[in-house]
Amino acid sequence: MLTQPRKSKSRGILSEGLDTECTPTDFILQFTPPRKQQRLFSKGKENDSNQFVLSRRSRRKDSSPNISWDQLPDEVVLRIFFCLPLQDLVRISVVCKRWQRLAFDESLWHSVDLEGMTHTALALQQVLRTGIRRLRCPRSFVEELHLTGRGSLQVVQMDLSSSIIPTLALEDIICRCRLLECLSLEGLQLSDTIISCLAKNTRLQELNLSGCSAFSAPVLTRMLKSCSRIQQLNLSWCTFDNNHIKSVVDNLSSSVTHLNLSGYRESLTLNDVKVLVEKCRQIKTLDLSQLKHLLHLSLSRCYHIHLAALTDVGIMFPVLSQLDVFGLVQDSQLPSLKREMPHVSINSRPFSSIARPTPASRFVGFTSDRTMWNKKCRLRFGL
Repeated sequence: MLTQPRKSKSRGILSEGLDTECTPTDFILQFTPPRKQQRLFSKGKENDSNQFVLSRRSRRKDSSPNISWDQLPDEVVLRIFFCLPLQDLVRISVVCKRWQRLAFDESLWHSVDLEGMTHTALALQQVLRTGIRRLRCPRSFVEELHLTGRGSLQVVQMDLSSSIIPTLALEDIICRCRLLECLSLEGLQLSDTIISCLAKNTRLQELNLSGCSAFSAPVLTRMLKSCSRIQQLNLSWCTFDNNHIKSVVDNLSSSVTHLNLSGYRESLTLNDVKVLVEKCRQIKTLDLSQLKHLLHLSLSRCYHIHLAALTDVGIMFPVLSQLDVFGLVQDSQLPSLKREMPHVSINSRPFSSIARPTPASRFVGFTSDRTMWNKKCRLRFGL
């Protein structure tokens, strides 16, 4: 009797249920785990036929690229840094070397106001390295200043009025300047070296040395001859003698339009005034003058002028608009003088604004106008 051969056990398991040829694709599909069934829900027993499917939505891939700060070009980072205030700009400079380089880029430090800063020396030293053009730092305390290198500064406008700064430190700053156009050193102790270095700034247009001391008449002469573009000059209440006054009168440029020489009633003679009148015919503001273009005349504390002579001022100066006679005319006499000169504003400016970066008349109460020559600085400490 012939018997049929036994089937292989393993072959029977693999081929069970396969009526067609077993291909690799069919084999894979057969033994892959079943897909998760979708959950079906119905709205209720009465509406079993109305079923809906609850499925999970696949997550969308974020198509936007991930860009780090390191991939941003310097121009973009500088534009972002441009929007930061002074204190934040200093803080981010310690993040990394690249940010330190960009944080002190000269495009961000065009104009800086450091008024109110307690320790000014280090900040001033760092700011001067950035290629700053406009620096406002009045009423500051600077102990020592160490500027490295011998490169010149790019400062065009600078206000150091009423600051406490060593003369040697001030010399180091001024002697590096060649592009100054507006400068205020009011109330500071200077030196012949400082005045000699100022003579190298031939573009100087406004200079305020009110209340300054410790420089000689010969260096003042050289400075006035070299800086022939000066239009506003304030030399009031300096420690001047007759030689200083003669130096100013003989060497003042004819381009001067605003001049303050108050505080020298013993040294400034009538002959000196006549020389100034003949030389500087475009002056619009002067303590004593006889010019037909005069707009503002200050006769404050000129005690030798008789009160009756003031009534002729309006005739002598037909375009005069402001007259200061503080200490010369008593309050009880002002109404009659105003009736004689109805078109002239009398005693409206107690402080001179000639060559001053921030005129004293702009101070209201304890809040000061932090402009410098009619412009504010972009970076300001404390604001």
